[in-house]
Amino acid sequence: MRLYTHSHRFYCGIDLHARSLHLCILDKDGAVVFDQNLAARPEALLKAIAPFRDDLVLGAECMYAWYWVADLCSREQIPFVLGHALYMKLIYGAKAKNDQIDAGKIARLLRGGNFPLAYVYPKGMRETRDLLRRRTYLVRERSALFTHLQILNGQYNLPPFPKKLSFAANREELQIADRFADPSVQQSAAVDLAVIDVLDEQIGKIELYLTRTAKVDDVQTYHRLQTVPGIGKVLALVLLYEIHDIHRFAGEGPFLSYARLVRPGHESAGKVVGSGGQKIGNAHLRWAFGEAACLFLRASERAKKWKEKQLKKRAENRVLAVLAARLARAVYHLWRKEEAFDETRFWQGQGVSGPTQGKGR
Repeated sequence: MRLYTHSHRFYCGIDLHARSLHLCILDKDGAVVFDQNLAARPEALLKAIAPFRDDLVLGAECMYAWYWVADLCSREQIPFVLGHALYMKLIYGAKAKNDQIDAGKIARLLRGGNFPLAYVYPKGMRETRDLLRRRTYLVRERSALFTHLQILNGQYNLPPFPKKLSFAANREELQIADRFADPSVQQSAAVDLAVIDVLDEQIGKIELYLTRTAKVDDVQTYHRLQTVPGIGKVLALVLLYEIHDIHRFAGEGPFLSYARLVRPGHESAGKVVGSGGQKIGNAHLRWAFGEAACLFLRASERAKKWKEKQLKKRAENRVLAVLAARLARAVYHLWRKEEAFDETRFWQGQGVSGPTQGKGR
């Protein structure tokens, strides 16, 4: 957890919503000099902070509406910091809670040097990142529909599908809806199939748009990522845009933690008392490395042999998690060292055991 520790003359906490915001400004001594609810409009915010612009810092909790505030502060050259929502327990863990209290707490966290920082993703790239995330959402919805078709098939004890349903030609050939006797079940399957066809079309359009128009600031890294077996153009874009700047991570440990590929341990009085914090980090990056691990196994014969050995020691989900963490380490180093992926070097020390505290999962 990184904290904002800079000193300023004024500290502004914003409890931000889509249509309104509450502003609390403290001076360096902790006295409240402004405390008011405003419309969530740039002109209203600038007018309110105008008397305090001399050495002012603004802080807001990381929620979906922060983009315009960050862009406004960048344009007006006002220091802006984004608070990590899951670390700000002082706000959501309180007995009493409202907009005024929350804004005051944000300002006090800033002043006290206890404001937990989240990454302020830059304008110009976050739009493409958000489109990539939307594509991921659609892919997951498509997968859920395939799962439902398999569930329907199993509910009525029908023979397994002889071909992969992910291919449109196979779905048409198998006449899936006609496998079921009841008209309502046929309709349920037909609805799933119709939505899958629409999702296929839309996902294809998004991928074509991204590969043709995505702004790749680091072309060399983009191509180096594709030297990892199984990582193609779209997954390389996902990794590039979710990570953005590898140098914001001091080492592979913080990077793996950000990618949710560590097992965070809890200790007290020298004893391990459990683990937690699994939801702190980038869920999209964790998914990307999980996907990369599955594709890597398809593309690499050495990976397939390694998996066979590992399955004798641990469950398949643990094996995939270990491989995802190892791929994340490889991506971190190839990015930092500006080198292509070397599979021979990757498999050196393949006898390494499973997850360790704070390292790989």
